[in-house]
Amino acid sequence: MTKLAVLGGGTGLSILLRGLKKLPFDISAIVSVCDDGSSTGRLREEFNIPAVGDIRKVLISLSEDEENVSKLFDYRFNTSSDLDGHTIGNLLLTGADDITGNMSNAIELVNSLLRLKGKVIPLTEDNVTLIGEMENGDVVVGEHHITESQEKIKRVYYEKTPKVNEDVLKAIKEADAIILSMGSLFTSIIPNLICKEVIEEIDRSKAKIIYVCNIMTQPGETDNFFVTDHVKLINKYLGKRKIDAVVINTGHIDDNIIKKYETTEQKDLVMADRKNIDEMCVDTIENDYISIVDGKIRHNTLRVAIDIISYLLD
Repeated sequence: MTKLAVLGGGTGLSILLRGLKKLPFDISAIVSVCDDGSSTGRLREEFNIPAVGDIRKVLISLSEDEENVSKLFDYRFNTSSDLDGHTIGNLLLTGADDITGNMSNAIELVNSLLRLKGKVIPLTEDNVTLIGEMENGDVVVGEHHITESQEKIKRVYYEKTPKVNEDVLKAIKEADAIILSMGSLFTSIIPNLICKEVIEEIDRSKAKIIYVCNIMTQPGETDNFFVTDHVKLINKYLGKRKIDAVVINTGHIDDNIIKKYETTEQKDLVMADRKNIDEMCVDTIENDYISIVDGKIRHNTLRVAIDIISYLLD
């Protein structure tokens, strides 16, 4: 069975895993744990644990009964007590961490209940703080503050260097392919790549490095980015090894939906700049990957998964 080390965080990683889990892959999902907003931020501060929100999303996406697990784990309390705003999944992971002594063991405990179709590995057990240096010189502390900032991001780094989870390095070492998921580059993908040990392990690997490119740009992170701009930015954080193949959407999106994204979210369609792609000598995996869910643009991740396995077997 083809072994995948899939790196990311938040919504992008969880959506990608929904497609990958349907094919004969041995999945290790490596989750960046720098989210510090809402329920997750409050639990991190009170219990000194890694961010649980993104882990919760990934657990749901890899569960056998995703629909019902989502209903339970994503249930958010609306009350006048201290429970207000917390999700059941976040509280469950926090309790499991306290019982088992760390987040990796907490995930294993939850896994025994959910029968996950893959392994979920937090990048680190440390309670990390992501720092953003903006183009205007401002320094922004905390992932959700970086995301909310109106300034363009220059780079991100950790306040204190985290100790990378040994299981992360093992998953990369054993992987037949290293997948970088779609999602926020500076706050979901790159946080996995600013750890020296991760880059060194990727450099030692013979696995193909595949990046699933975003369909839409993100304000402050990838404004006016083409496909190659995404690839170049990630390659800047990688070591000797660079991206071997990029997954590109070629499907059509209704103009009204694109206009809605442009006006309400300041997001634009990521265009494939063919000439620059050819000059980069990077393989392309292309198809119509568009899926519209409740008016939102999403990847058809089953089709992405099928095309990835076809590429790896070619």
